[in-house]
Amino acid sequence: MTKDAQRVLIIEDDKPLRATLAATLKAEGYAIVEAGSVTSARQRIAEGPIDLAVLDLGLPDQDGIALLIELRARGDMTPIVVLTARHDEATKVRALDLGADDYVTKPFGLAELLARIRSALRHGVQLRGSPPVVRTGNLTMDLARRIVTKGGADIRLTRKEFDLLAELAIDIGKPVPHERLLEAIWGSPDADIRYLRVYIGQVRDKIEDDPHHPVLLVAEPGYGYRLS
Repeated sequence: MTKDAQRVLIIEDDKPLRATLAATLKAEGYAIVEAGSVTSARQRIAEGPIDLAVLDLGLPDQDGIALLIELRARGDMTPIVVLTARHDEATKVRALDLGADDYVTKPFGLAELLARIRSALRHGVQLRGSPPVVRTGNLTMDLARRIVTKGGADIRLTRKEFDLLAELAIDIGKPVPHERLLEAIWGSPDADIRYLRVYIGQVRDKIEDDPHHPVLLVAEPGYGYRLS
């Protein structure tokens, strides 16, 4: 699907902010649908397929979390980027655990939001059953053949390093919680998180241009890691 065909639903009751977001996304080539409440968002979703939703939580008729729960409960896996003024970690973790693909707090930079939208859209493509080859930046991961290349050159990963990268690649663009990574790689969500940090560092050394300033494998403080 080309970007020109991708429809983004902006669910935001602040009209000036919604207009700014709409203008910015239109300039990037996205088709824009707008809603100012949960009720109007339901109507827009019923009118036709949406490729991604930008969802404010502080809506006038219901909390945006209610719409998130509703969509995920009925199996709608449309990528959702939560946009809110709430800064508490508990709200962020709850939104991600309920199925949000990302979480951006106000005030925010438009460049950052656009990057999060691109990542969430890539995640949506993965969910729709794309082949088991994941690409981000100059990194290519063939999950079936267990081959990773950077700029066309093979990267040698240990089994655990590959398994860690593959677990992140399955949900590319989406934060993956520490517990899931620990359980997938070490067999228990209660495994020592220091193991995870060591392996994250090792993988960064191999895939990042500058491991001290990672742009591919980034931390989500208090939650987990994301392959962007």
